[in-house]
This record gives sequence, structure tokens and C-alpha cells, in this order.
Amino acid sequence: MKKNKPILFDGPHGMPLWDKAEAKGYEKKPVWIYNIEHPDIVEELDREYVKTGAKIVLANTFAANGPAVKASSPYQTADIIKAGMEITKRAIAGSDAALGFAVGPVSEMLEPFGDLSEEECEEIYEEMISAACLYQPEYIYIQTFMDMNMCEIAIRVARRYGLKILASMTFTKSGKTMFGNSAEDVIRMVSLYDVEAVGINCELTPDFMLPIVKTFYEKTNLPLVVKPNAFMTRAAGGSGEKWSVKQYTKAVEKLLPYVTYIGGCCGADPSYMEAVASLLKDSF
Repeated sequence: MKKNKPILFDGPHGMPLWDKAEAKGYEKKPVWIYNIEHPDIVEELDREYVKTGAKIVLANTFAANGPAVKASSPYQTADIIKAGMEITKRAIAGSDAALGFAVGPVSEMLEPFGDLSEEECEEIYEEMISAACLYQPEYIYIQTFMDMNMCEIAIRVARRYGLKILASMTFTKSGKTMFGNSAEDVIRMVSLYDVEAVGINCELTPDFMLPIVKTFYEKTNLPLVVKPNAFMTRAAGGSGEKWSVKQYTKAVEKLLPYVTYIGGCCGADPSYMEAVASLLKDSF
């Protein structure tokens, strides 16, 4: 039986927005600040992802959590989130792309490794998600988590709002997260909740993701969401050298038999997503 065509996701906001900011002479800041200070470049990027044919476009909200916003700006978290949702909603208007909301990890570690309690962490995600849901996103993408317990807290909060939950962890080349969680561990955790898909994003290039993706595929019937980097981060043992679009697309092709949602993470700007879209068109 021929596999259904994977659903094309968008790529990252971080590096492409910094590139756009530099080109326009804007100061380099946490990219969620641009939702308020330079919405022009955020909307421009989102429209570029729509043009690639992305069926899900995430608002620029990934790291806009309470502690980060308080530490790096004079703004309120809800204002950052609302601005980001409004921008993406405008960008996708008239297209068949769905509105998504990105949620990432809090930089503070949970007890007993850090000082952040589960209750405090839950309040942080409640603030983010409740603000985003005023704009009725179809998806929430809980992504780039290394601590499975923190990921679970975000999922628990998201479930209150009836969203389609996509959850992905960040793995090392060892096949485990930095906290020692395996794909099987993550599968057991998400099986306790009603999630739309589970998977992996960030840190690794598609070739290093492939064996981990295969493990997910073998161990769960849930759809898989995968967003590989266009370079291996130094933290993951790589050089940080960016792959060419051709090299990236060739490696992504090997992931397609296993995934339901395919997009890009660090380095995989709209030109990479456009090439992946062409790959999907030619392969299915």
C-alpha cells in the first residue's frame, strides 16, 4: 500500500528572523520581541513558509515564556503571544495553512535538578497557552524538550484547551535525550495523553535522526512529527557547518517513509522547505 504524503510543516523562526533583522539594520534580540518591535519581518517569514506550501505555520512564540520575557524585555508575555498569533493569522489568511502555536522548554530546570517547581512550570505554560487560544489555533507544537517531565507538564496544560497536540523531544546522537530518556520512554509518557503526534526536532541533522525515527516508528502507532536541523549543533558533537539544500533534501527523503509531519528546524529556512515541498510533490 502506498503511504500517504507527509504533511509539510514550516521551518524555524530563529535564524531566519535574525538574518532578516541584520539585513534591515535591526538589533539582534530574542526573536519573539520582533512580534512587537518589528512585525514586518515576522509576517514576511510566515508568508514565505505559506508560499512553500506548508500546511501548518507556527506563530513566533517558541521561547516567549514568562521568565524569558521578564528577563529580556519590558513586555508582558500575553502581549508577545497575542502579537505573534495575530501576525501568523494574517500571514496564512486565504491559504490552506493551519494556524499553530509553538511552545518550548523553560530555561530553568525542574526540581530536584533546579529550583523550578512543577506548579510554577504549569503556571508558566498556562499563561502562554491561554493567551494563544484566544486566536483559536488548530495545533500546538510542544517542541525541543530535553526534559520529558517538563514536556509532560506542557502537554497536561495543552489538553485543557482541546488543541491538536504535537509533541517532540530533542535527542543526542546516542539516541537518548540529555536527561537520558529514550524514544520508548517518550512513547510511554505521551500514551497517557491524547496527542496527535510524537517525534523529534532540533540538534541533529536528518541522517542522525533516522535511527531514532525508525525506533519511534517501530514502537508506536502514533503519527510522527520530525523537524531536522540543517546543521549539527556543536552541543550535539557537530561542527555547526550548514548543509546545502541538496544535501539536506537528500537526507530528508530517507525519513519520509516513517513520518506524517515533516518540517525543518535550525538552519532549514524557507529555501530548504521549498525543496522539501518539491521532494514531496515528486515522491507521492
